Amino acid sequence: MAIILGLESSCDETAAALVTSEREILAHALAGQEAAHRPFGGVVPEIAARAHVDAMTPLVAQVFEESGLSLADVDAVAATAGPGLIGGVMVGLMTGKGLALAGGKPLIAVNHLEGHALSPRLADPDLAFPYLLLLVSGGHCQLLLVEGVGAYRRLATTIDDAAGEAYDKTAKLLGLGFPGGPAVEEAAKAGDPKAVPLPRPLMGSDEPHFSFAGLKSAVLRARDSGQYAPEDIAASFQQAVIDCLIDRTEQALESVGDINALVVAGGVASNAAIRSALQALAVNESLNYIAPPPWLCTDNAAMIAWAGAERFAAGLTDPLDVPARARWPLDADAAKARGAGVKA
Repeated sequence: MAIILGLESSCDETAAALVTSEREILAHALAGQEAAHRPFGGVVPEIAARAHVDAMTPLVAQVFEESGLSLADVDAVAATAGPGLIGGVMVGLMTGKGLALAGGKPLIAVNHLEGHALSPRLADPDLAFPYLLLLVSGGHCQLLLVEGVGAYRRLATTIDDAAGEAYDKTAKLLGLGFPGGPAVEEAAKAGDPKAVPLPRPLMGSDEPHFSFAGLKSAVLRARDSGQYAPEDIAASFQQAVIDCLIDRTEQALESVGDINALVVAGGVASNAAIRSALQALAVNESLNYIAPPPWLCTDNAAMIAWAGAERFAAGLTDPLDVPARARWPLDADAAKARGAGVKA
């Protein structure tokens, strides 16, 4: 049994965790930054980076204290090396490098997206490769065929905004508060999803990708019209997102061969309405459906430690001069999608 220390700092959550290769989460600690970013209605990179500096070392100490372990007991150190806000990524990766050097432990530089992609296997030990993954978060919206550790085939990506980004911007437009995703989801519960005629970008298109910028603009026009309550706009927006996600996922299912499951991961995967719609799709397609617990969908260090455990078992470690990366595609060979704002 291997014990992996995982560190996460790619956006506005600082986290540390100890996870075993047998899927036991020995300890997990997380420090959020919502109060610091709320006045700005979004994440401010410089504020986030400074907060990571303050929080990371105490969180590492906390997980060691809670588990009763020390650095000597760890088999490897896994740290997010990208993609993300580069200042924050550097904090976690440099901390990981320091611990690995001090303890004489292997370093594993984890792609944050791979952390999300493999997190369902931490939640469900029966999930085997290959599976179709809808990775939906604040910075990314992709459909990936997960064939194994380090083996990902991108089938679709966003050509502009990610779904989570559209949620955050919609919340800001409607004055719903920060963080935007949960705020829109809560407001939508009181609204009518059919009240506002909003577009479904690329729905029904032969192009496999996602697009949410036009939907965001339509929300702005609906707000400025004065005809609709914020709750109805939120509900209609959320339904439009769901319709697009389901349509694109259905198309991806037609293009892959035999798979073991339909899987969803990423921060937006904690949205109950989206989870329910995807589950209904899986039932309709006679597929197993795997969605990690909501806390494991949002940014956390347990998924980074688990990705580290998977890579460690495969003999994949990294040198201490491995760089931090603001962008780092899981499928480097994927054809470039159109659009200047592609989240590769």
